[in-house]
Amino acid sequence: MQKLNLSYILIGFLTCMTSGFMLQAQKSYTEKIPGSEETMEMIQIPGGSYDLNIGGKTHQVELSPYWIATKEVTHDAFGTFDQDESISRDVTVDAVTRPSPQYEDLTWGMGRGGGFPANSMSLYAAMMYSKWLYEKTGHFYRPPTEAEWQAACQLGKNDDENPRKMAVYAANSNDKYQKVGSRSADALGLYDMLGNVAEWTVDAYKEDYQEVIDASGKKDPHMIPSSRKTSVVLKGGHYQSTEEELSCDARIMSERWWNRRDPQIPKSRWWYTDAPFAGIRLVRPVNQPSDEDIKAYYDQFLK
Repeated sequence: MQKLNLSYILIGFLTCMTSGFMLQAQKSYTEKIPGSEETMEMIQIPGGSYDLNIGGKTHQVELSPYWIATKEVTHDAFGTFDQDESISRDVTVDAVTRPSPQYEDLTWGMGRGGGFPANSMSLYAAMMYSKWLYEKTGHFYRPPTEAEWQAACQLGKNDDENPRKMAVYAANSNDKYQKVGSRSADALGLYDMLGNVAEWTVDAYKEDYQEVIDASGKKDPHMIPSSRKTSVVLKGGHYQSTEEELSCDARIMSERWWNRRDPQIPKSRWWYTDAPFAGIRLVRPVNQPSDEDIKAYYDQFLK
């Protein structure tokens, strides 16, 4: 029997260890959206202790490191998923499926191709898109927790900047969202953290955020919605928000009536006819869970 070459084994082990270290230390990277020329720029938010201003109160939490997308998900990027004919469309099985067709254009004429943000999105759509990316890339993408979103917004010093320079909002939007990145980046290099489209988090809405911390702990606080009928937090304001409504601290509670004009029975899980401002920004934890834990996490939102 041929003897194993221990030197090659050692070199391979050290290479894996080095690659793992480089991944941990990587501050930014570019993810190419499979099946397209679209890309997603990701920058790392360091782990550590954060004083987060949520709901008019300061809460101290501990966050694990994560990457966050510099821009909101665009129609172009989401459309690659929507047109992926290797998967079924809107079926209720334990698998990735494509969205149901929109019964009418839910961009309401504001723009689709060429860099406009995906809009009228449900959290279900955001999570299914994330799962599709995971299965294509092996990287665990999802919308951020409220704490993760808040930490990134505060680190970017968005509240210290003139909103006319940083945000697409009621005073300058002409009642339409604009192409992502059309305003200045914040101190971290993130665009449209305030304004343009509001961004889903994965946390159930609690008037007092302390309830989330009490339930899950200070380490990576997170309260998963109990069902799709549960109100969820969106952050950042949007193109219809007033200047007073634009801040890292501001929160939007999702409402069941956001789908009231959908004539379909049952109403779509994917699209919100009355929330044209609802969009997506993704994060990716630096320390990725196991495949089993990732799939179980997605299933909590998709079943």
